[in-house]
Amino acid sequence: MPTKLALVTGANRGIGKAIAAGLAKHEDIKVLVGSRDLAKGESAALEIGHGTTAVALDLGDRASLKRQVEDILSTHGTVDILVNNAGVLEEAGLMDVEDSAFEKSLRVNMLAAFDLMRLLIPGMAERGYGRIANVSSGWGSFSEGLGGPLSYAVSKAALNALTFKAAKDVSGNIKINAMCPGWVKTDMGGANAERTPGEGADTAIWLATLPDDGPTGKFFRDRKPIRW
Repeated sequence: MPTKLALVTGANRGIGKAIAAGLAKHEDIKVLVGSRDLAKGESAALEIGHGTTAVALDLGDRASLKRQVEDILSTHGTVDILVNNAGVLEEAGLMDVEDSAFEKSLRVNMLAAFDLMRLLIPGMAERGYGRIANVSSGWGSFSEGLGGPLSYAVSKAALNALTFKAAKDVSGNIKINAMCPGWVKTDMGGANAERTPGEGADTAIWLATLPDDGPTGKFFRDRKPIRW
């Protein structure tokens, strides 16, 4: 019987679906497939199997997200593993991006992770176990030049900062790390990308299942630490 509960956001397709599928292969983990569109989440969960269950998560609406998490906790119990995977990519630059698009990037790519961490970490602390993997990007790395579109780079840099600082603010056996999946063949990454969703998901799965002596407050690519 599963002894841990994992929640993966944006898990109805792409990297998130691959992360959910990888975690579901662990006999001690039950996976919740988070999706804004519940029907798409249910379809993904059915395909993944292994007792996976779909849950509705609207990361773009803060009030709805809080209610949905409360429903998840009351129905499924404490979440032990959180993978903040869902993201949006806005292509416009500084002078062209719409205010609403920039705010959505921050909301989905960083603030939703902040909200989910604040809602779920207390339960992790009570149980003495927690693993949080934030799916970021090299485009959010200052050491790699903050490449890519402005809204995406800024929001992922903010997610990296949140990861680094949150890991310092929690105690006990709770690990909080960020990872870069690389350029992956998804709706966001495009058909010319170099990696499969499974390859992109590997490091997130590893971080989500770290042993008690594993790292925290770090940024990884291919299971190797990289600079912020």
